Amino acid sequence: MALVLGIESSCDETAAALVTHDRRIVAQKIASQDEAHAPYGGVVPEIAARAHAERLAPMIAAVLEEADVSLADCDAIAATAGPGLIGGVMVGLVSAKALAMASDTPLIAINHLEGHALSPRLADPELEFPYLLLLVSGGHCQILRVEGVGQYRRLATTIDDALGEAFDKTAKILGLGFPGGPAVEKLALEGDPQAVPLPRPLVGSGEPHFSFAGLKSAVLRAKDSGKYGDADIAASFQRAAIDCVTDRLRMAVRDHGGCPALVVAGGVAANASVRGALTDLAASYDMRFVAPPVPLCTDNAAMIAWAGCERLGQKGFAGDPLDIPARPRWPLDPDAEPVRGAGVKA
Repeated sequence: MALVLGIESSCDETAAALVTHDRRIVAQKIASQDEAHAPYGGVVPEIAARAHAERLAPMIAAVLEEADVSLADCDAIAATAGPGLIGGVMVGLVSAKALAMASDTPLIAINHLEGHALSPRLADPELEFPYLLLLVSGGHCQILRVEGVGQYRRLATTIDDALGEAFDKTAKILGLGFPGGPAVEKLALEGDPQAVPLPRPLVGSGEPHFSFAGLKSAVLRAKDSGKYGDADIAASFQRAAIDCVTDRLRMAVRDHGGCPALVVAGGVAANASVRGALTDLAASYDMRFVAPPVPLCTDNAAMIAWAGCERLGQKGFAGDPLDIPARPRWPLDPDAEPVRGAGVKA
């Protein structure tokens, strides 16, 4: 049974994990950098890269020790090769290359988005291809048709801000600190989601893509007006964001049907209100709803190791070349048509 060492360092979590092809997480370690970035209200790339460089090697050693295995026992070393903050991506990928070379073990360069896209299959052996995926995180907001390992068709992306970024910026406006998503979700429980008249960008427009910049600006105006309490702003923002997401998903199901399951992945997938809305949406279309366990929603190395297991299972695949580059941007669907705004990068 294949055993894969996974390494994740694309943003502000340093992580290592060992996963087997039969979906067992043998060992895993994650080190957060929340405290280091909190004074700045967001991730500082230089600080993140330095922390990865300091923490990764002892973390890998600790994972191997916990599992009582050596690098020689691993069938492959999988590392995030992008997209992400390039300094952090390079720390993880170069470390993986060095270990692969020293141990004569195959290297697998993993697209971070593919790690998220396949993570629900790590926890749910019954999830089969194809499925409709909502990928929502701090840097990405996309709807994809997942047809197989390495087979992704992008149906929608964001033309400006990702949903996770909008949550973080809302938290910053409300003075809730970093990371912002969980703080907004917690405060929203105390508020009225109908109290603040916030926009639903592109809802009803027939536009398949997302836009959250205008919603974020409306939150700032609501706060500056002094007319609304913070809890009501948080609840109204979250409700508006969910309305935008469900509107886009209805369009995707209508125009690109045929998938038996609606799947969500990425950091925002940990939000209970988002999950609840998607559960109802899937039921209305007689689709199965699948979400990974909360620990697998945020950036982690288990999903990277699992993506490596999935890649190893492909016929004829024996690993990636050691000169494969780190990439700040790496679309899952390189053939997708560019869209206006920032969406051209995704």
